[in-house]
Amino acid sequence: MRTVVVGVILAACAMCSLPAQSQTKSNIFVATGPTTGVYYPLGGGIADVLTKNIPGLNATAGTTDGSMANLLLIQQGRADIGLSMADASWDAYKGADKFKDRQVQVRALMVLYPNRMHIVTTEGSGINKVADLKGKRVSTGAPNSATQIMAYRVLEASGLNPEKDIIRERLDPGKSADAIKDRKLDAFFWVGGLPTPAVTDLGATPGIKLKLIDHADALDAMVKKYGPLYVKDTIPAKTYPGQETPTQIVTVWNVLVADAKLPDQLAYDIVKTLIDHKDDLIRVHAEAKNFDLKNQSSATAVIPYHPGAKKYFAEKGVTLN
Repeated sequence: MRTVVVGVILAACAMCSLPAQSQTKSNIFVATGPTTGVYYPLGGGIADVLTKNIPGLNATAGTTDGSMANLLLIQQGRADIGLSMADASWDAYKGADKFKDRQVQVRALMVLYPNRMHIVTTEGSGINKVADLKGKRVSTGAPNSATQIMAYRVLEASGLNPEKDIIRERLDPGKSADAIKDRKLDAFFWVGGLPTPAVTDLGATPGIKLKLIDHADALDAMVKKYGPLYVKDTIPAKTYPGQETPTQIVTVWNVLVADAKLPDQLAYDIVKTLIDHKDDLIRVHAEAKNFDLKNQSSATAVIPYHPGAKKYFAEKGVTLN
């Protein structure tokens, strides 16, 4: 697994036993995402808020390849909580698709924010719709990312074979944007919050006219095959430099997930702290405005909620299945 993790101490899991003289703090690791995406700053903000506001807890965040990597780190006992797209966590929970033979005992802590699929290219590439990606150099996301999972599903729903119909690269959004600048790539997929720094940077590059590709027409086929994990959505005009019109897309929600073995009280404290200190997280990234009771739903989270999280939401009048 090609996962880069900053600041990981493998013995830093909350469930690990520590020598008596060092038990002044419980340690947890928060798995985030690439540095050029939204998971990374938000995950760092989450770790900071938890450390400052839960007595006796030290939360450390680090960069990873994204959802799939985060779920595998939880499976391996190397992460306690992490950010994940709902479709990736559903596959991990069931032991399906990319998680075949490596089922993850994962639970939802809270629904976070909508993750918008971007298909990014530039004016002059000849790409106006998903079908135009055929024969092009396209990044479907880093190897252990949920972007890769969803990119394949969009391509298949649009009648393309991801393994045969494109010249496939497997890059994170920062490297994808750089490859487009260097004219080594024609387009890339990225599932992330708004705005994503790598896409903003590409749009602001002199001599480049950013172009986002509509793909909402892939939704029906995706839902028919994979269930109601996805919804139609829009990237509003002017979200990125040079983006003059709204882009019609498919969205999946992000979920803060945890190892099923995370203690119930700690799970409760984590959710309560993040809701109570939402304003601190909005200052880290605007997508935190979606960290809201009204967005909590078993249908949106897909996987079962952790008992500690269910207890908190029940106290707030939120009914979960």
